[in-house]
Amino acid sequence: MEQLRLGIIGAGFRWNITDFWHQPEGRSIITALAEIDETAMNKFKAKYPDEAIFYTDDYHELLKRDDVDAVVVLTEDYKHKQQAIDVLRADKDLYLEKPMAITIEDCDEIISVWKESGRKLMIGFNMRYMPMYETMKQVIDDGTIGEVKAVWVRHFVGRGGIYYYQDWHRNSKYTNSLLLQKASHDIDVIHMLTGSYVKKVSAFGSLDFYDKPENFEADGLTHQTAAEIDVEDNNVLIMELENGVKASYLQCHFTPDYSRNYVVIGTKGRLENDDVNDTITIKTRNTDSLHDKSDIVIQMKPTLGDHAGADPQIANAFVEYILDGVEPKASPLDGRMSVAVGVKATESVRSGGIMQEVPQYLSQFVPQ
Repeated sequence: MEQLRLGIIGAGFRWNITDFWHQPEGRSIITALAEIDETAMNKFKAKYPDEAIFYTDDYHELLKRDDVDAVVVLTEDYKHKQQAIDVLRADKDLYLEKPMAITIEDCDEIISVWKESGRKLMIGFNMRYMPMYETMKQVIDDGTIGEVKAVWVRHFVGRGGIYYYQDWHRNSKYTNSLLLQKASHDIDVIHMLTGSYVKKVSAFGSLDFYDKPENFEADGLTHQTAAEIDVEDNNVLIMELENGVKASYLQCHFTPDYSRNYVVIGTKGRLENDDVNDTITIKTRNTDSLHDKSDIVIQMKPTLGDHAGADPQIANAFVEYILDGVEPKASPLDGRMSVAVGVKATESVRSGGIMQEVPQYLSQFVPQ
């Protein structure tokens, strides 16, 4: 196979990433789209006026096509389980947008079907392909800050009322919670940076700002929250990992700015990112060693493409995975464990902060 022929299921919020897959003269091309929303479908048609693309409002029709080698699922979270299973059972390779699903049981079922199918499955953790977090991982792996002992993450979700409280994200039946839906990226990055999975969680959260229908100002515009919101907008999560690392994650959806701030503390120093000014600072311990008496500031270079340059990278990674056998940076097991932490964190929040054990993966789900 020299060119990967892709079917897309869902042309909603994440549809712009398809730019990096539709390369008619390159290594991948979109041959089919399944979308139930007529407006979204028409927008896709206008962007890709190619009569060779097959369009349908029934993704099962897409799965029957011989000109689809692999499928990209970009639909709402609560649809992931069934669509993923149907894709794998249709003998197609699969790119599944994060989070993998909204329950641990659904993730385990997807993994079980994946193992049986013999197909390839990649989870859309694009933060693993952001240069800033790739660089932080390299600094840790180089031993610059010693053995990691603590990770602190602060997530300022500016524009939260627009992105998450105006559509399906605001309902727990579709997302479980935003500690699963939104935090799945950060939980996975914590796993990546530490090389370990979370084993215990305790969390507190509540709906503190978008708790009643009202108008609010954002970006100079007036918006209105909805009455049926039942996901928390203010969360504090603490975690213990299998290797003993202690981690925290704070998420607030009514801050005026948008930023992710990571602090990683090791036995020889710490590093901290600033994704507003695109820097990573390494603080060294003040010892008698000359090398340890200076701090290091890494200035990240400008990147091209959405999500700090991650979208073109992860899109290309999927093509290389299917055509060349290059393993992606995140495994299906990583996808499952991110969801497991989010599920148990949500259970802790809704039980008053009671500590929850995160169920670890079963041996039969470990890739051979």
